[in-house]
This record gives sequence, C-alpha cells and structure tokens, in this order.
Amino acid sequence: MPKVGLPALLRPEDSIVVLIDHQPYQFANLHSHEPTMIVNNVIGLAKGAKVFNVPTILTTVVEERGGYLIKGLQDVFPDQKPIDRTFINTWQDPKVTDIVKKSGRKQLILAALWTEVCLAMPTIQALEEGYDVFIVTDASGGVSAEAHDMAVRRLVQAGAVPMTWLAVCAEWQRDWARVETAGPLTEVIRDHGGGSAIAYAWEVQLLESAARAAKAAK
Repeated sequence: MPKVGLPALLRPEDSIVVLIDHQPYQFANLHSHEPTMIVNNVIGLAKGAKVFNVPTILTTVVEERGGYLIKGLQDVFPDQKPIDRTFINTWQDPKVTDIVKKSGRKQLILAALWTEVCLAMPTIQALEEGYDVFIVTDASGGVSAEAHDMAVRRLVQAGAVPMTWLAVCAEWQRDWARVETAGPLTEVIRDHGGGSAIAYAWEVQLLESAARAAKAAK
C-alpha cells in the first residue's frame, strides 16, 4: 500500500466498508468514548458510504444474546439484513469475506466494537492477505481508553491506516466540484458533523441574510 501521493488516498470505486458489532452488548461495556459519539460517527460513516455508493457490509456477533444492530445504523440500510456470526474474528466468516473478495475492491474500511478484539482481528488478517486496511477510530471503541489506544497502536504497527469518519468522506469527495455527491455529503455533515455542522449552519445563515439584504435594497 502506498503511504504517500494520490494513490494513498481513498477512492469510492476501490473502497468497501465493513461495520462490525455495533450492538447493545458491546455498547454496554464501551468506555473509551462517550457512546453517543460512536453512534453518531458510525451512522455518519454509513450515510457517507451510501452517498458515494460504496458497498457496506453490516455484521453482528451472536445477535440473539448481543442484541440487534443499533436502529440508527440499520435505518441507513433498511433492506440489508446484518450478517450474524459466531466467529469473533469477522475475517474468518466466509459470509463476509466472500462478499469482499467478489467486489474486487482492495481499500478495506473497518469500524468495530470493540477495537481491541473485533477490529484488531480482521484488520491483522486482512493486511496479511494484501488488503489496504483503513480503521475508522472514531466509529470504533474499546472497553477502556487504554484498550482502544493500545489496539490502534498495534494495528498501525501492523500496517493499518487510522482515520476518522469525516476524513474518510473527505477523501471520497476530494473535489467540491463533484456536485452529484457534494450536496448529499453536506447533508450528512449537517446531521452528524458536530462543530462542522454548526459552522455550516452559520455559513448558510450568513449567505441567506446577505441575499435578503440585497433583495431588500433593490
């Protein structure tokens, strides 16, 4: 995987997303982040993937005991039934890996609960198989801040690239002149972008105020 230059950046046509185990049981012992932030960020990532038509795989582990995928994430892909596994390591389940391999895409974007287990295992295995793996750290979380941090360090040493969900979407967009995705992506940022959403709302207000003033002056 190139580390620098344009080839090192994400491209929608080469990307595939796997979202792993964003379920109630995992959230119950999530202590590296405030849970609502992970909910917000993983939904933002999923909506971004949908804007750019990036294939997105939803998967759970032992759904009967761990709970269903969180509603906000399922609502992004209402017709997709999450792949339920018994394997802790998603990359050992051919129901998931067959879809990835069939896509032919090599930029693998992963987010999971928990970072130290369900993100670490597939990342390490997929790297060995030649995938360029990008881990979305603010849409993933661990049982403690230390667990999350140590896992990210381990995965970076193994060759994974850590990113945030907004950075992923920005690399997919790359150019605001791509109007077919610029508008829909802006709506995702408005709903999930935190401070960026507030700044955007302010910018819209200023533009609308200037337009009203110009109209009144005529």
